[in-house]
Amino acid sequence: MNSGIYIGVDFGLKRIGLARSDPTGLIASAYKTITYKSINRAIDEIVEDIDKLGAGGVVVGYPVAPDGGTGGERCRMVDDFIGRLEKKYTGPIYKYDERFSSVEAEEMIHLHGKKTGRDKGKVDRMAAALILQRFLDERQKTE
Repeated sequence: MNSGIYIGVDFGLKRIGLARSDPTGLIASAYKTITYKSINRAIDEIVEDIDKLGAGGVVVGYPVAPDGGTGGERCRMVDDFIGRLEKKYTGPIYKYDERFSSVEAEEMIHLHGKKTGRDKGKVDRMAAALILQRFLDERQKTE
């Protein structure tokens, strides 16, 4: 599985935003939102998407504090999510700083003259795409 495709994940308590990269691993785009009641079912759906898209890695937004520190309840929840995902997906999983991604996603949507309205999933998908794009850009710089 040498794919350049990555899946980006913006984890939330009710919704998980997903993004995907193109096969070259250069461009991220919003993919879908999973609204869930069962975290295990949501993880099964993510693993299905990983397989369907032939992704070679997963990038999970990690809730770093504004001062750059980690810890706290949100970090524990994301760590738990990653632990559960690792039981069903054996490929690489990268934690990536998600600071301000949701705020930025909302601003981008408004900049394009759109409203989020009731579609909060749009913000989650866009936040996942922002997280993934930052990861891809940083990866390009180091290669």
